[in-house]
Amino acid sequence: MPSVGIEGPVVSRGLDGDGAVEAPPFGNANEIGWYRGGARPGAAGVAVFVGHMDTRAKPAVFYRLGDVRPGEEVTVTRADGRTAVFTVERVETVAKDDFDAQRVYGQHKRGRAEIRLLTCGGAYEPEERSYTGNLVVSGYLTRTGTG
Repeated sequence: MPSVGIEGPVVSRGLDGDGAVEAPPFGNANEIGWYRGGARPGAAGVAVFVGHMDTRAKPAVFYRLGDVRPGEEVTVTRADGRTAVFTVERVETVAKDDFDAQRVYGQHKRGRAEIRLLTCGGAYEPEERSYTGNLVVSGYLTRTGTG
């Protein structure tokens, strides 16, 4: 996302013990995790990407994800070297207590190629060392091309 300076290597991720998409380790906070159980970027369905907003010492790959606005583009370079370009449709913070996986991860329009980018959001709770919610950026495929 050149508009906000977000760029990083993408690594394949599964689910953690709680059933959430496993984020990259904090030691690799510049990496973006792609949920391999979902759609591939540009294919029908929802391609899910997760990344850290920060670490104890510094900002991480999705630190500026909250600066993304509807209408901006997200470009994903796929394993085959082609690009999938998505247009941001919605940016929202979802409280962890109200997190509805089907609403967050589900398709907004049936058969459409979509993307979700997730990181921590809401207020930081120092005693818990966590945030109260998740920032979710949703978009839809607008074009594909070569690297």
